[in-house]
Amino acid sequence: MYSSQIPQQQDWIEQIDRVRERFDREFKQEAFNLPAEVEAMPIFREWISHNLAAKITSPFWELAEFKKNQRCLDIGCGVSFLIYDWLKWETYFYGQEISTVARNALNSRGSQLNSKLFKGVQAGAAHQLKYENDTFDRVISTGFSCYYPPEYWKLVLQEVKRVLKPDGIFVFDALDPDTELAENWAILEMYLGAEVFLSPLAQFTELVKEVGGITATKSGQLFKLYQVSF
Repeated sequence: MYSSQIPQQQDWIEQIDRVRERFDREFKQEAFNLPAEVEAMPIFREWISHNLAAKITSPFWELAEFKKNQRCLDIGCGVSFLIYDWLKWETYFYGQEISTVARNALNSRGSQLNSKLFKGVQAGAAHQLKYENDTFDRVISTGFSCYYPPEYWKLVLQEVKRVLKPDGIFVFDALDPDTELAENWAILEMYLGAEVFLSPLAQFTELVKEVGGITATKSGQLFKLYQVSF
């Protein structure tokens, strides 16, 4: 069972700030000063050579079931519109992101790539979405739930339910702590500046059941994808 005691707002702010700083540094391509024993880890060598991304990226599009002219919100989007097949999906892209560097990069380049589909990125955390009720056909959120405890994710689910249309689909991923990569990846992320929570997947399943239902899943090398309907 997950804890029903939700920490104070300040706890979220401090964690969000740490995650923001960690990714701002990566997007700016700043050097990370890590201990020699961490740099000796195979997972670090994969990260520094950019080979790790292919192993840990969740194929959200396989569960999102995009259709032409749908509105999709990507929470924690990074530079998603520049690296995934949004033009092929012909889906209107909206984003919300805490990394200032990623947000500015995407807002400056997204409309140049496709001004029709790219609708801009808002600044803000996942538990305070800056969009109106019943706006989106799809909401996706991958690669960042692991930086927060399940109690925080409960707030995110409530916000997603608010902005998603009644027949919409939410796709998110959660770190599977039982995978071979999980522990070493968590160690690497800690030294990069962001604590990773190795929360049992059962806690996420329980949270989703409180507000909706899981309609499909897909397991990867590090994360497990969930398709959710409310």
